[in-house]
Amino acid sequence: MDSITSGNFTFTKTAIDGVLVVDNKQYGDARGYFMETYKRPDFLAGGIDVDFVQDNQSSSTQGVLRGLHFQINHPQSKLVRVLEGEVFDVCVDLRPGSATFGKWEGTLLSAQNHRQFFIPQGFAHGFYVLSQTAIFAYKCDDVYHPNDEGGLMWNDPALGVEWPLLPGVPLNLSEKDTKHPSFQEYKAARGL
Repeated sequence: MDSITSGNFTFTKTAIDGVLVVDNKQYGDARGYFMETYKRPDFLAGGIDVDFVQDNQSSSTQGVLRGLHFQINHPQSKLVRVLEGEVFDVCVDLRPGSATFGKWEGTLLSAQNHRQFFIPQGFAHGFYVLSQTAIFAYKCDDVYHPNDEGGLMWNDPALGVEWPLLPGVPLNLSEKDTKHPSFQEYKAARGL
């Protein structure tokens, strides 16, 4: 995949247009490390031109799967990363007319690899916690609208997301996440 390096960041394109993996350069010694996690001029050079307006953080335990979520009328671009632990992060292209409509992309995010994942507007998003606990942080380019939530079935065979589920670890879903429609139902409801 093509990559662009600007400042302390390397932006790598994925198979889905607009979705980028962002690797950060760290400066460390025996005391620990320092790194930049966002710098607008470098992100612009890397192809990310959004104005982030809200930062969120969540904590989850091993086996938690959150998703696949999106906002219906107020779509959000997201820049996500893990501060503690490890997750498998996924996005699904819901942009009508996109060559990759209904396709997914995933990457491993951890406190060790310091990787970030940029997901543009028009995607469903979710993650699965691999470590004992995980602290997940993300920047959004629109505020959260609680009455604008949408979702897709996390394990819909039509999407084919290859979640790395841990053997012997019970899957932990919210009640809401057990009731999301299939991709086919989503398309039918929108006339797609």
